[in-house]
Amino acid sequence: MIRPIRLSINALGGQGGGVLADWIVALGEGAGWTVQATSVPGVAQRTGATVYYLELAPPAPAARTPILALMPVPGDVDVVIAAELMEAGRAIARGLVTPDRTTLIASSHRIFAISEKSAMGNGITSSAAVLEACRTSARKLVLADLQHLADAHGSVISAALFGALAGSAALPFGRAAFEAAIAGGGVGVAPSLRAFAAAFDVADRPSAQAPEPGMTSPATVRAPPATLPALRARVARLPAAVQATAMLGIERLTDYQDAAYASAYLDRLAAIASAEGQLGADAQSPLAHAAARHLALWMAYEDVIRVADLKTRGARHARVRQEVQAGAAPLLSVREFMHPRFEELCDLLPAALGRRLIGSARARRWAAPVLERDRIITTTRLGGFLLLFGLARLRRFRRGTYRFAVEQARIDAWLETAINAARRDGMLGVEVIACQRLVKGYGDTHARGWRSFAAIMNWLAANEQRADAGHAVAMLRAAALSDDDGRALAKAFAVLDGVTHDKAA
Repeated sequence: MIRPIRLSINALGGQGGGVLADWIVALGEGAGWTVQATSVPGVAQRTGATVYYLELAPPAPAARTPILALMPVPGDVDVVIAAELMEAGRAIARGLVTPDRTTLIASSHRIFAISEKSAMGNGITSSAAVLEACRTSARKLVLADLQHLADAHGSVISAALFGALAGSAALPFGRAAFEAAIAGGGVGVAPSLRAFAAAFDVADRPSAQAPEPGMTSPATVRAPPATLPALRARVARLPAAVQATAMLGIERLTDYQDAAYASAYLDRLAAIASAEGQLGADAQSPLAHAAARHLALWMAYEDVIRVADLKTRGARHARVRQEVQAGAAPLLSVREFMHPRFEELCDLLPAALGRRLIGSARARRWAAPVLERDRIITTTRLGGFLLLFGLARLRRFRRGTYRFAVEQARIDAWLETAINAARRDGMLGVEVIACQRLVKGYGDTHARGWRSFAAIMNWLAANEQRADAGHAVAMLRAAALSDDDGRALAKAFAVLDGVTHDKAA
């Protein structure tokens, strides 16, 4: 009986899984083997990766032509290749990786799923359990940050995965045969061979512990203006424990609006530090320290102007070109998917007019059908770029907009609540400041977060004398961050009010 070698490749859209499968086909056929490859398309990180399944059978007499399968069977896969850590976890969960048979080749980097990015709080799934499963589930494990390795050699992850496959000795072919398969493709041969060679060397090393991934944001802050030294001098007069965060705050807010807006941030922060000093706070200044971060984040709220500004910056377009490896190619299309809302139109209007229209059912009926539609704006075309560029230039008028007036009033009320709470209980004041985590994003995300924030503040106003108010606010905030539909927060309110979940429902 001829038993083929069975391989499964799990790759997200754009990671070159098809190229990797083609190389493996060329590798097997070049050695005279019978090869069959199939694929089941996914929808990238939304509902799962594309799975490529290959079977390679050694040469045999014509009378013994092998019958090859179309899909992997749990417990009967020899090699699993995962182009991202969580895809390795999914393969393990499906039973494709077994300790008696499977060589698992996986990149330890993370590509965050939509559900992780859109969570109200920190929605990142911990990698620790997946890393441990990788180490205990496979007969042999090759685990390294192959995406970083590919980037360092100007190539794509498929080349690094192919090199790791060669270095693992899971297939009975020499290195030269692997390299010939890459060369036969005729596209990007030199960088692919560099990444292949580096991954080949890594494959025999002990798999390194992959760090817990964190959310990182591209650097989009402009160069600091000439007025920043004066603001830095003011920061130096704040408590020592606050200064490092306050420095980041003024840089962010100067970039967001201007130096005068950053100065207003320092005015508010100094008032909090002064009030905390009068309360006899310790040298760590916990209230001012928390406010330094959360106040800057709230004052740099995301509105249409900010979103348009970030999407039209040269640094962003340069980063996109680098990520897709466009090089000097002039043809690159960047499409922005947007769904404007009636509220966002009102936000841009002068405060008095916006306040009048936001409560007008007639205005909403007239504007919503025209405005609230899915739109695709191509920012690499002149028309799309000028549209967003023009919206971004409205920054100079932001102080006169309805949204600015609303946010400043909310910020002042929040800080006043925090200071008054700190007079009764220092921990309670810090917990009120930390509730800013709920107020973020734009559109529906911001609206949901604000509803949760307002509900917690209303509860606190009615229960401010409770001895456990600080712990209660922390619990409510954690509940609000745990889901998007508000059910966890409703249950938390019911618990605090002494009502069973069943009765609350």
